[in-house]
Amino acid sequence: MAEFDSSRFLKNLTVRPGVYQMKDASGNILYVGKAKNLKARVSSYFRGSGLASKTMAMVSKIAQVEITVTRNEVEALLLEQNLIKDSRPPYNILLRDDKSYPYIFMNTSHRFPGLYYRRGHRQSGGK
Repeated sequence: MAEFDSSRFLKNLTVRPGVYQMKDASGNILYVGKAKNLKARVSSYFRGSGLASKTMAMVSKIAQVEITVTRNEVEALLLEQNLIKDSRPPYNILLRDDKSYPYIFMNTSHRFPGLYYRRGHRQSGGK
């Protein structure tokens, strides 16, 4: 497969809302994202400066970007969520800001233990 030509791709990209799927040379989905303006959002990945190292690593693997235009941002959000649930792209997990798995724990350090819902690291004093 030929190397991804981002400048040619971006030149023809729409400014409408939608969802983008970044894929590697094998067709595996690396990342799913949504945008109010697809051209502006997807272009931001290929500027070269100011990207986090994980994002740069992902961009270096992109062989194809698949676009789905939606009628509005809400439709894009719903489609993005469904695509992430279905395909579980690796960079949607790695690039999340503390979106760890939720859990319920019982705090046994009090006289009357209580149940708590939590995300992130486990606290001591709970089971």
